[in-house]
Amino acid sequence: MIAATPELVVLERLLDGASRHGEVSVLVHAEGAGLRLPVHALRFGTDAPDAPALIVVGGVHGLERIGTEVVLAFLTTFLAQLAWDEVLGEALRRCRVCFVPLVNPVGLALRRRANGRGVDLMRNAPPHPETVATPWVGGQRVSPRLPWFGGHAGAPMEPEAAALLRFVDAQTRASPLALALDVHSGFGMVDRLWFPWARTRRPLPHLAEIYAFKQLLDQTLPNHVYHLEPTARVYTIDGDLWDHAYDTRAARGGGALLPLTLELGSWLWVKKNPRQVLSLLGGFNPIKAHRLRRTLRRHLPLFDLLLRATVSVRAWAFPDPARRAALDAAGFAAWFAAGSR
Repeated sequence: MIAATPELVVLERLLDGASRHGEVSVLVHAEGAGLRLPVHALRFGTDAPDAPALIVVGGVHGLERIGTEVVLAFLTTFLAQLAWDEVLGEALRRCRVCFVPLVNPVGLALRRRANGRGVDLMRNAPPHPETVATPWVGGQRVSPRLPWFGGHAGAPMEPEAAALLRFVDAQTRASPLALALDVHSGFGMVDRLWFPWARTRRPLPHLAEIYAFKQLLDQTLPNHVYHLEPTARVYTIDGDLWDHAYDTRAARGGGALLPLTLELGSWLWVKKNPRQVLSLLGGFNPIKAHRLRRTLRRHLPLFDLLLRATVSVRAWAFPDPARRAALDAAGFAAWFAAGSR
């Protein structure tokens, strides 16, 4: 039997303190390879169903343990502030903040990208009929023995993926606007913020809101390190989890869920320490202790911005028709027009 991972141990240590300020639950128990491990969720703030919400997620891919570690770093700061920060307390009377720090605990324990049954949870949502996925990396339904396996055609979603989406839907279904951040690693030398759709290179209906967030990010953190772009500029995905969450919320109307995927540029860690590529985890995570500490503190300003943007959503995310048209045009020119790269 494989012992609980250090990340799960840290998370479960935080749960006692968290339960004094919010609601702690187990969404599902993930199973595979003889393991049965909990998927924990935490919820803080108002119970008002129509409040804006922020969802913070990590650990969808088991090899990318830095995603969970970054989320746990923010959760640690968040819980410490709850003990004394009156501004945060007031914010939580007006919004809801939720965490699912480790979606795929079995994958993390087994040191594999997929879950315990060999399914890539990020590609496990029902396929969309308009999808033209990039071969292989965009997902395949052939075999769990091959990478990027999204599950067998027609099979129900994996328990971890389905439980995450149920939780996200329950916390955001009546929100005028909700933000989500899902932390991953393993692509390029810069930190990217990806937004839907991942299945197509067409712009999503809430392009104006995404571009308004870009302006917020650029103006509030003018020296930030993030490259904000649609996922599909890099590759298209079959069964993308956040496309499905976005589409589900958009179909209901009356509000929107804007999911962002933070893709940490792990190639930079490899460039600085080439020997770590010889390690299974080295291609996706900082190995040197000082680089890990730097990564854990590097993204706290982004989390703070997301929290403030959530509680203040009416100040930036509901443009009048003229401004919406201008934001749509600017977003299209930045990300979808010919030559926009």
